[in-house]
Amino acid sequence: MSSDVDVIKAHYAASDRGDLPGMLAPLAVDVAWTEMDGFPYAGTYIGPDAVRDNVFGRLAGEWDDYTANVEEVVGAGNGIVLGIGVYTGTYRATGRSMTARFVHVWRLTDGKVHRFEQFTDTAHVVAAMA
Repeated sequence: MSSDVDVIKAHYAASDRGDLPGMLAPLAVDVAWTEMDGFPYAGTYIGPDAVRDNVFGRLAGEWDDYTANVEEVVGAGNGIVLGIGVYTGTYRATGRSMTARFVHVWRLTDGKVHRFEQFTDTAHVVAAMA
């Protein structure tokens, strides 16, 4: 059985490969995925389809080379895993690029993600879009 850290590392590896089904695989059917207030796609999305459509689909459709460069994945115990890194990308409509630090907080039960919360410097992302 994979550890919670392994589950999240597999999600990030799928992201690096551009493997959307692999990215969605660890999400529970009722996952609550929260993008930070101030982020262009802010809100809480329930279920993998909502995450796909409102987060990953929009990022793929609006950004070139949007990447979550993960520097560290840390198990905090009790099903909590932290992903720490840097977002980079270029917003197609403006041609402006950005770099923004992030922390992702993942909450898992029985190897499935039930909650995700993003923390990032939204100002850098929004500035690239303006």
